[in-house]
Amino acid sequence: MLYKVAKTVVAILLFPLFRIKVIGKENIPKQGPVLLCSNHISNFDPPVVGITSTRDIYFMAKGELFEKKFLGTLLRGIHAFPVKRGLADRNALREGLKILEDGHTLGLFPEGTRSKTGEIGKALAGAGFFALRSEAAVVPCVIIGPYKAGSRLKVIYGKPMDMEKYRSSKTSAKDMADAIMKEIKSLKEKYIEETTLLDK
Repeated sequence: MLYKVAKTVVAILLFPLFRIKVIGKENIPKQGPVLLCSNHISNFDPPVVGITSTRDIYFMAKGELFEKKFLGTLLRGIHAFPVKRGLADRNALREGLKILEDGHTLGLFPEGTRSKTGEIGKALAGAGFFALRSEAAVVPCVIIGPYKAGSRLKVIYGKPMDMEKYRSSKTSAKDMADAIMKEIKSLKEKYIEETTLLDK
């Protein structure tokens, strides 16, 4: 209940503020586990992905935010769960896998930190871990800014990756994460190319 109320309120605020345009949301599977992986350019990214996705999304959040009881309860109410940054947090890994096993959607930013330049950076191994250890559909997403009032913010969802070749081989978590970031980068380049052609 809290998630739906929060999603509605945030959507009312952010859609007109950033003139958000959503492309490809039909690529998000309607059922079954989904690992949704996006580039990371702003603190607004989690709520923007949350309001543009057709599925409810579970996100990791900094563990220290959960130390205060009220805030921790609120965050869990909007489907966030704690992770210890800079560490291999086994509890967070287990909770993420459980979310996928239960058929939900887990949202990740494989870079692990915001890009200061807006360019797509290198991935940490976490996204690869979840992709390989679950049966989730892996959906790439790219956010194209800037986050500026009155500007046009684009959120583009690509088709699920073909995971069979990765899961049937001895792909490492880091290589899998790199492959996911490559898909995100290709999605951005494809969109920009198509937009340029339409403008000519």
